[in-house]
Order: sequence, then structure tokens, then C-alpha cells
Amino acid sequence: YKIMTIELYFFAVLFLGLFAVLDLIVGVSNDASNFLNSSLGSKVAPRYIILSVASLGILMGVVFSSGMMEVARKGIFHPKFFTMPNLLTIFLAVMLTDIVLLDLFNTYALPTSTTVSVVFELLGGAVAVSVLKIIQQKEGLILLGQYINTSKAMVIIFGILLSVIVAFLCGAVTQFFTRLLFTFDYSQSQRRYGGLWGGVAMASITYFILIKGAKGASFITPETVEKIKDNSSLILFSIFLVSAVILQLLIIFKINIFKPIVLIGTFALAMAFAANDLVNFIGVPMAGYHSYRSAISTPNPLTSTMEALEQKVPAETAFLLIAGLIMVATLWISKKARTVSSTEISLAQQYEGEEKYESAIISRIIVRMALNFFNFIKKISPLALQEWFRKRLDTTKYKVDTDAEHRPSFDLLRASVNLMVASALISYATSHQLPLSTTYVTFMVAMGTSFADQAWGRESAVYRVSGVITVITGWFFTAMSAFILSFAVASVLFYGGAIGFIVIAVADGLIILKNHRRHSEEWEYKEKELVFNLKKITDVESSISITFEHIGLLIHEIRISLDETLKALYVHNEYILNRERRKTKKIQRWSNITIANIFKCMRLLQKSDAARSYNYGQTIRRIQRLSDGYRDIVLRCYNHVADHHKMLLDVQINELKEVMIIFNEIMLHAENALCSKDMSQYENVVKKDKELKELAEKLNQNQIERIRNGKSKTRHSILFYSIVGNALMLSKQNLKLMEILSDTFGTLEESIEIRVN
Repeated sequence: YKIMTIELYFFAVLFLGLFAVLDLIVGVSNDASNFLNSSLGSKVAPRYIILSVASLGILMGVVFSSGMMEVARKGIFHPKFFTMPNLLTIFLAVMLTDIVLLDLFNTYALPTSTTVSVVFELLGGAVAVSVLKIIQQKEGLILLGQYINTSKAMVIIFGILLSVIVAFLCGAVTQFFTRLLFTFDYSQSQRRYGGLWGGVAMASITYFILIKGAKGASFITPETVEKIKDNSSLILFSIFLVSAVILQLLIIFKINIFKPIVLIGTFALAMAFAANDLVNFIGVPMAGYHSYRSAISTPNPLTSTMEALEQKVPAETAFLLIAGLIMVATLWISKKARTVSSTEISLAQQYEGEEKYESAIISRIIVRMALNFFNFIKKISPLALQEWFRKRLDTTKYKVDTDAEHRPSFDLLRASVNLMVASALISYATSHQLPLSTTYVTFMVAMGTSFADQAWGRESAVYRVSGVITVITGWFFTAMSAFILSFAVASVLFYGGAIGFIVIAVADGLIILKNHRRHSEEWEYKEKELVFNLKKITDVESSISITFEHIGLLIHEIRISLDETLKALYVHNEYILNRERRKTKKIQRWSNITIANIFKCMRLLQKSDAARSYNYGQTIRRIQRLSDGYRDIVLRCYNHVADHHKMLLDVQINELKEVMIIFNEIMLHAENALCSKDMSQYENVVKKDKELKELAEKLNQNQIERIRNGKSKTRHSILFYSIVGNALMLSKQNLKLMEILSDTFGTLEESIEIRVN
């Protein structure tokens, strides 16, 4: 029996190894944004070059992370109070929780902290097992303090929270003074100060990566580390001098020095990420492996306590390199890594655009307080000083490519500051074996630099602050849910053993599968959204033609969604209605993109072309009403079912089906006309619109009769009338769009003919 039990725990260690691979995949998908966003946002180089540089940084960084592995073994609890089965229970609970939790955040494109998740999972699992052991031994819970390394856990948690404030302030202050030095048009100032500034940047990055991180490397001897430490000042000055000279020579040859700085910074931050965060993914499985090895070397492997884990255990370099290769592969193929990156980049972009988050009351209050504060500072500041700052921080000098596809979200100067500050903070913490959150640091540094760069303007500040609050709220949710879930899973494993493990593993698999399907759906919509984006507009006529095609595609999506919505309403399928409700936000976003494209076309029109400008204004009106009417139908149907109201009467369902048959024909004809510029079905649409009005009038009389005799309740009547009324309104908008299409392309054909002749 004892041999079989030991073999069972051997399989538990194997499962920990499998979970390490899965955790690496979901963890890198979350954390890739930390070291890629500055390069991707500034478009410093093609994506494949950026990924190649980051991959080299990861492979180099994994061998610097052995010192961090101590945290998983003894950072949160005291191993001497636990047996090998106890520790494997904790470690399995941590991994089962971590994989699902990180995958959930990746699915919703929210960057969260892998460090916070693993710390609170270890804490939750350790507390659960400790409490259950104390109860089994019939002792008092006051002994819980002996099992948990409370002081170390509090230092780690406090350090993580403090890093949020420090990272934001360091990013904001550094960016403010850097921008004062270089301004938004840094072509001239780069020649004067570029070499010196670049030397400082390169020296700071190399200092924290090489010198401070060297003592964590598994291949560097203590003697070598001591030599590097003794000569740190000389090494630091040498790096500064060599870097400054090389960068100044590059400036003479008219090379933008911020490009190599950003790429080297990406390498450094990827290296710092791998050195600091690798413990989050494989630290727990490696601790499980070491506890198993220590246990089987004792006479009583199932009852011996794990004092051996309190000693320093060298990390296996081969395991670290394998983990690095998995991280690199994930970096290249993960779609979720791209969606998580988009969140930070959109919140930090210099220009106004489609905002990802909606405004909230707390964000409005924060923006109002900030405006009042800066207005006060402005009142007490001398006018000469204000004028000097205004000239140095003039955002109108920020030059961007008007092509949305190739336009960077921010410039290379800000990207270099992001990387320099973040890599320095992370590497410094790594050298002191402090597991601060890479996500918190890089995200808050990016938010600090964007704040200092005035990227949060009056038109976007509320939405950007809402986004930051959403992300930070998610961080608190990470800590709370990690502790609770790990506590619950550890309790199930403690009592349920192998059966409990199988049940939770199957549940995890189902959750991950559901998340994968949801993300695939979101990714599909992202790909569709790319269709609606116009590239750089130089020719008005062709752009207008494409815009009408986009309107046709928009009508197609609305038609399909409404058809699914009404079918779900008839049978009270809340799942489908909820899916269509979520789709309304996407279609609204596509409507806004299409309207923005029309504005781009209008800017290129001659002022004398008033007729065409009027048509575009009418088009915008019709698109807005289309999306409003569509959203109203979907939300009313969803709320009716979600609030558990009774189903519509059979006669009402049949009448709505008659309405939708005619309505779908109108939508289909309009969709085809706008996409193909074929107006041959116009008269047919006019007839169908008239037929729909006549049917609506007839159904109105029927509904009045049902109201009089009490067959139709109030909520049924409101829903019925809203659907029919919105169908009439949407039909009218389709007809008007076809008329605008006819008028517009008549004008276009004449102008083309005149130009050719």
C-alpha cells in the first residue's frame, strides 16, 4: 500500500510538470504585453524582428532566475511543518487555480499579474492545508502563524502594491523631464543630447540586468559575481562612455538612435521578465519535484517533514532552458498575447481614436479633480514659465502618419523611456529576490509616461482613466479570487485525493475550452473589424465607394443578428440572446468606424461641393439610426427573457415572423445594392417597404384587440410594438441609404467622365 501511494505521488509530480507547460503558455500570453508593447506601440520594426529580439531576451533571462525559485519553496510557508503529501496538495491546488485564472484574464484581454496570482494561490493553498492539519490534530487555530511565513508574505504583498505607485511616478517623472529635453519634435535636440541620453539609458539597463542580476544566474560562480560587484562603477561608466560615443556616431550618420535603444530595451525587459516571472510558472512544479526527491530519500517519505526545502537548492539549468523554449514558442503563436497587448497600447496611444472603455462616474470625478489641480497650478505659476513649458511640451509638433494601419500609437522617445524605467525597476527587484509584479510595473510605467505626454486629452481622459481603473480592479480581483479558489481546491484535494483531483482537472479543462471558444469568437470579430478600417485616403471617389460597401456589410451583420435574436426570443433562449447582446457593442463600434471614415472623406471634399456633403451628413444620420434601432430590439428581447417574463403569445410570435420575412428581404436587397452598387432592386424595396407598413397597420389593430380583451399583458404589448416599430424605422433607413447611394454615384460618374474628357 505504501509503495502504491508513493507511486501515486510520483504521478502527481508528473502532473505538476504538465501543468507547468500549460501555465507557461497561459502565463506568457498574459505577460507578453509587458515587454512587447513599447516596441509594438511605437512600431520600431516589423513584428517578426521585435519577436526575435524578445525571444533572445527570454532565453537569456531564464538562466538568471534560479534565485527567484526560493520564493515558491519557502517564501510563503515554513516547509518544516509540512509533509510531502501536504506540499503536493498545495502545489497542485496552486497550478489548477493558476491555469484557469490566467486563461480567464487572457480571454477578456485584461493584463493581470502572474506574480500576484501565484503568491495568493500559495497563500490560499497553504492556509487551507494548515487549517485542516490543525483541525485533524485537534489543536487551536492560533498555531496557524507557525505554518505560514506571515512576515515574508506581507513584505511580498506590500512590495507588489508599492511597485504600482513607484512605477507610475517613475514613469511620469522620467518622461516629463525627457520630453522637456527633447520636445515632441526631437529631430534637432537628438543631435545635441541624444548620445548622452542614450548612454544613460543603455548604462542603466545594462547595470540592472548584468550587474544586479548576475548573482541569480545559475552558471556564474560566486567569485565572478563578487568581481563584477567590486568593479560595478567602472563597468557602469564604461558602458555609458562606449554607448554615448557609438550613439553619437549613429546620429552623425542620420540614424534614429531611439530605434536601437528601443530594441535593446525590449531585449532587456524580456530578459528581466524571464528572470523575474519564470518562478510564477515553473517555481511551484520545481518545488514539488524537489519535495518529492527529498521525501523518497528518507525512511518514511509520507510522514517526513520537508526541512530540506529550507536550504538553498540549485535550479537545473536544463529545466530553465526548456521553459524558455516553451515561452518563446508561445510568444510567436499565441493569439491571446496579441489581444492582451491591445489593451495597454490603446490606453497609452498619443492620439484620439476609438476608445475601448466607456466612461464611469469615478473616472469623471478623477478627471475633474485633476483638471482643478492643474488649473490651480496654472494660476500660481508665472506667465513666462508657463510659456516656456508650453513651447517645450507642444503636442502639435507630434508628427504622425495619417494612415491608421501604419501609424504608431506613440513615438520612439516614449517607448525608450517605458523600457528603460520598467527594466530597471524589475531587474533591481529581481536582484534582491523581490517578486514584484512585472505586469503592474510595465503597465503603470506606460500609464505614467502617457500621462506625462498629455496623451490623456480632454476628449479621451475619462475613457482612459476608466480603462486603467478596470485593469487595476482586475488586479484586486486576481488576488481575492486566487486566494479563495486555491483554498477551495486545496480543501477538495486534501479530502478527495485522486478523485478530487480528477473532478477539478476535468472542470478546469471545460472552463479553458469555453474560454477558447469565446476568444475565437472575439478574434473572428476583430478580423471582421479590420475590413471596416480605411487605409490612407487620397482618392475621395474610391474611398466613398468602399465606405458604401462597409455600410452594406454592416447591414448584413445587423440582419443576421436580428434574425438570431428573434428566433431566440420565440423560445426564450437566454444564452443566444446574451451572445447577441454582446454583439451590439461590436456592431456599434463598426458603425463608429464607418462614420469616422465618412468624416475622413468629407475633409477632402471641396467646400463648393455642398450637395455631396449633405448626402454624407444624411448617411451618418441613417447609420446612427440603424445601429440604435438594432440595439433597441436586441436589448429589449434580452431583458424580457433575462427578467423571466412569460413568452409571447403564439399569435404574436406568428405575426412577428410575418414582419421579419418582409423585413429580411428589404435588408437583403439593401445590403446587396450597397455592396455591388446595383440599384436594380430599388423599386422592389419600395414595394416591400409599403407592404411592411400595411402589415404593421393590420397587426396594430390585432394588438389593440388583444389589449382590450386582456389577452396581451403590458410587457408583451410594449415588446411587440417596439419590435414592429423598430422594423419600420430600420426599413426606412435602408430605403434612404439606397437613395443616397443612387444620388452619390450619379454625381461620381459625372465627375469621373468630366475628368477623363
